[in-house]
Amino acid sequence: MRWIYTPVHAESVAALARHLGMNPIVAELLLRNGHAGPEPATRFLQPALATLGDPFLLGHVKLAVERLIRALERRERITILGDYDVDGVSSTTLLVHVLRRLGLSPRYFVPRRLEEGYGLTRGAIDRALDGGSRPDLFIALDCGTNSHDEVAYLRDAGIDVIVVDHHRSKEAVAFDALLINPHVNESAGDHAWRHVCTVGLVFKLLHGLLKELRARNHPGVMDIRLRDYLDLVAMGTIADLVPLVGENRIFAKHGLQVLAQTQRPGLRALMSVAALKPEQGITPVDISFRLGPRINASGRLADASLSVDLLLSGDWKFCQDTAQKLDDLNRERQDIERLITDQAERHVDERFAESCGFVLFDEGWHPGVVGIVAGRISRKYNRPAIVLGNEGDFAKGSGRGVAGLNLVELLGGCRACLENWGGHPMAVGVSLRKERLGEFRELFNVTIRATRGLDACEPIIELSAWLEGREIGEPLMEELDQLHPFGQGNPEPIFGVRGLRLRHRPEVFKEQHFRFSAEDETGRRLSGVAWKLADKLPPAGVPLELAVQLNWNHYAGRKMLQLELLDWRRAE
Repeated sequence: MRWIYTPVHAESVAALARHLGMNPIVAELLLRNGHAGPEPATRFLQPALATLGDPFLLGHVKLAVERLIRALERRERITILGDYDVDGVSSTTLLVHVLRRLGLSPRYFVPRRLEEGYGLTRGAIDRALDGGSRPDLFIALDCGTNSHDEVAYLRDAGIDVIVVDHHRSKEAVAFDALLINPHVNESAGDHAWRHVCTVGLVFKLLHGLLKELRARNHPGVMDIRLRDYLDLVAMGTIADLVPLVGENRIFAKHGLQVLAQTQRPGLRALMSVAALKPEQGITPVDISFRLGPRINASGRLADASLSVDLLLSGDWKFCQDTAQKLDDLNRERQDIERLITDQAERHVDERFAESCGFVLFDEGWHPGVVGIVAGRISRKYNRPAIVLGNEGDFAKGSGRGVAGLNLVELLGGCRACLENWGGHPMAVGVSLRKERLGEFRELFNVTIRATRGLDACEPIIELSAWLEGREIGEPLMEELDQLHPFGQGNPEPIFGVRGLRLRHRPEVFKEQHFRFSAEDETGRRLSGVAWKLADKLPPAGVPLELAVQLNWNHYAGRKMLQLELLDWRRAE
């Protein structure tokens, strides 16, 4: 594995550190991430809710607000259909909850992945319209940008349509609906929201709605505080892998604080089954690997409406039972995922080890979990991965990317092979005919190689800064805490550390991982852990250079600094 470190201008680092009164290491991280100067750095370190932009600058928000007010005034029937991932579920929960507080009774539906496919499909629409009175207004969340025929179907039935979505369009959008999507309706001043996911766009829409209703002295509106809904916004924002900069950073930073104190019975029950302790704080990792997978599990293996039911409910017993169901589904999902991951890794090692990116398929793979497998494969091999399951004549699944490559653009170069595709730079959905798999696999690799060059396949670690072992301690950790939350666009720093030796031979556990104890040049002890590196144990007693991330480990009521080892090499 190749380590890369690009120094930042030393005088700029020193100047920013002096101005902010911060450790030069933190100043280097700020400059490396593009916060070049005291004012941008301060805005980043202190993301304030008061700096959220005017929602009416976002294209079509004013028209959508006017349509929602008309629905309120006329007590119209509203149907909401949201996608089945965390972004879609949190978007649906947010919109339904606020509309209920305003006196409406919207019906909500989530597509059934295996029966109805992804997004705003005819099957999902027909189920949403079946057995009830025809709605006056149909709202699609986290889907619909590319559903031209389906929107026309609704409009032909005399139903008004609002689409709130952040997926890219594959062709010109020209349908008779109000579309809130800054990727499609680009307008002056809306750049700040170009990377906001759907739940963030719903928050902006509701911000505009409440502003207008307050101006009109609508009854009860003053009792609604949108800040109380930032727990939902943070979950969708973090889980959907959008860049945590700008307003996304504000949503995530404040939303995690709200989430740690949330009184929603559904979220409290879900935290309980996930063994989370909110009093210790909630991190993006908790959403990505503990809360998010349980919310997603119902959509992958059952009916995602179960997750919306949970987040909307005020019945503690129902929430406990439903959270347990989601936990059981998640365990089932994990079993299936482990089996498919093992098989996918064999595919890579035996057939595609030299590929710059992977297109993996098996007739027996469950389409509901291949996205998670794609994420595991891309992380392990540091290459983009598309993992596909069986769906009749089609191979259908998901892709996950790596830093420096835009999956949407890559698939654009392969569009001749594909039936459907779309998503975000780091996560996409893909569908194609099985007979075109070989063609797609070859074109995918050619496109990656043309984009990244000859080093496309070489795994790398990009170091954020170099430290001496003696510099690692609680004062540094307290300053690094100001950079949280980490995620896309604000990556968790990876430090190269010099001046450490292992005290003893590392302790292997569960056959894959190891714990270690290192000491700096003064003999001070630092503890660490390495995940899935038991086949590469560092020697004891010799000078080492470590590539690590620094975090807090909460155990038995104690909070301890921990090194998380990503790679090591002997010191020169």
